[in-house]
Amino acid sequence: MSTSVAATKSAPVINRPSPTSVGTIVWLGSEVMFFAGLFAMYFSLRANSPEIWAVDTEKLNIPFALTNTIILVLSSFTAQFGVFAAERMQPRATGLSPVKWGMVEWFFLSYLMGAIFVAGQAWEYATLISEGVALNSNSYGSAFYITTGFHALHVTGGLIAFLLVIGKTFAAKKFGHYEATSAIVVSYYWHFVDVVWIGLFLIIYVLK
Repeated sequence: MSTSVAATKSAPVINRPSPTSVGTIVWLGSEVMFFAGLFAMYFSLRANSPEIWAVDTEKLNIPFALTNTIILVLSSFTAQFGVFAAERMQPRATGLSPVKWGMVEWFFLSYLMGAIFVAGQAWEYATLISEGVALNSNSYGSAFYITTGFHALHVTGGLIAFLLVIGKTFAAKKFGHYEATSAIVVSYYWHFVDVVWIGLFLIIYVLK
């Protein structure tokens, strides 16, 4: 009996991956295919209408788009700082300095930066529409608004996820593994939408 107990105590502990994390990664894989289809659509339309692209891409405000892109990319770093705080089980700040911020403060900053990005895109849409580039104006308008619009919807979903995680943190009696895992999963999604936007920015604004 003592031998079996000792063997049981010395048996290695298997750390299984979180089902939530695995499910999120699988789902993001399907999202990669979705955006790959949007990229393919954009390139196909551009190949068939190079003259339209040459005219309408000149109306893009590249410095503004670059600034908006930098804001979104920086929000990915702040989200990761929030993950680091969640991993050390620090939900909220222990002082005013950012060094002492917890997950809530970093995630709220990420939310704010993401909201600024979406607002910037809305302003860009309004400007382009006033210049004659609309969803139904031509193939370029359709390609531009469909690709960037679906991305904006994904960013909005990420903003909602930030608020849900922050709300769950305040509602929880004790910040534990479940809350930390939720924060990590949201960061996976946020990093994904950031990477997708970098690809869109290069294709739409740089390569034109």
